[in-house]
Amino acid sequence: MPDPCVTVSPGALRAMIRLARALRGLSLTPGWREAIRAETPASFLTDPGNEAVMMGYDFHLTPNGPRLIEVNTNAGGGLMAHRALAPDFPPGPEFPEGSFDPGQRHQRELLATFGEEMALFSGGAILKPSLLVILDEAPEEQFLYPEMRAFAALLTAWGCETVIADPAALEMNETGVFLQSRRVEMIYNRHCDFYLESAALAGLAAAWRNRRVCLSPNPRQYGLLADKRRMILWSDAEALANLGLSAPAIAFLTRHVPKTRLLATLDPAQAWRERNQSVFKPIVGFGSKGVLLGAKISRVRFNELDPATTLVQQFIPPSLTRVGETTLKTDIRLFFYRDRPLGVAARVYQGQVTNFRLPGNGFLSVRVMRELAAP
Repeated sequence: MPDPCVTVSPGALRAMIRLARALRGLSLTPGWREAIRAETPASFLTDPGNEAVMMGYDFHLTPNGPRLIEVNTNAGGGLMAHRALAPDFPPGPEFPEGSFDPGQRHQRELLATFGEEMALFSGGAILKPSLLVILDEAPEEQFLYPEMRAFAALLTAWGCETVIADPAALEMNETGVFLQSRRVEMIYNRHCDFYLESAALAGLAAAWRNRRVCLSPNPRQYGLLADKRRMILWSDAEALANLGLSAPAIAFLTRHVPKTRLLATLDPAQAWRERNQSVFKPIVGFGSKGVLLGAKISRVRFNELDPATTLVQQFIPPSLTRVGETTLKTDIRLFFYRDRPLGVAARVYQGQVTNFRLPGNGFLSVRVMRELAAP
């Protein structure tokens, strides 16, 4: 029996890639940065020169094409995505030791993003960090800790010493980031304090503001692309027109980005009446935490929502994938670096929202199928 996988049409994949490139292109314009400035903290103002490894664009597939659900700057599953492109890549979540070959094309392309980030940050002075830290809160307790270990093995095989660490294991201040008195040149940031606002990351924020460490992803890229409030502008034709986008560009964005609004801008009675067609999301949430399907929400819970920090997004049902005897909900995660697609993976799950804790839930490879000609 062949391994289960999720099929995607070439047309859907092209649309997803085109959308990711369009959103990044928009993020580079002065008008976009000015439009979002009031919603970003002071950390957003620092422009380090580099961007973000492992950008993730999450889609639901519909009969009318893919619809963007969310953008992530520290997207997990990137190594799983490469299984869809490289059949010889080791299967499973553990990634056996000795299986990494930096000379293999797909792995080489992935590693090149880390080198490019370091070069952009250093103005070309450093092409590969000598010491890199994969940073997360209590990393050993994270669901994707095996992938962090896999990244560490891959980066080490590349010639970049790599350590996985909690912020408490590092000395961080305005002079830099240090691991046992050794300077850390680059941090692959898997931590979910995206704007570096917590006390635990205050030292990292200071080092980053002073350009003492290459941080990827970082608050700048999160603010430009992954803050959930960006979905409001991307789905607003009038706002996009005010930013100078052409009519075809506006039509493309609003076709693939579901209508998203801040609850505070809506009539509460109308939002309640239309709840079955909506998803309610906290603007600072991650990993589907706090996401509520309108069809399941009670009136008491609805009344408890903070209008100033809750997004109301048009509900786009996920597609379904049959795995053995189980039917699982499915979304597609497209991995990008700058304007380059790195890979694609499917996330399959049960329940209201993405949940990898249940048996059988997790990542599947994606296969791009040839589109059939019309009869």
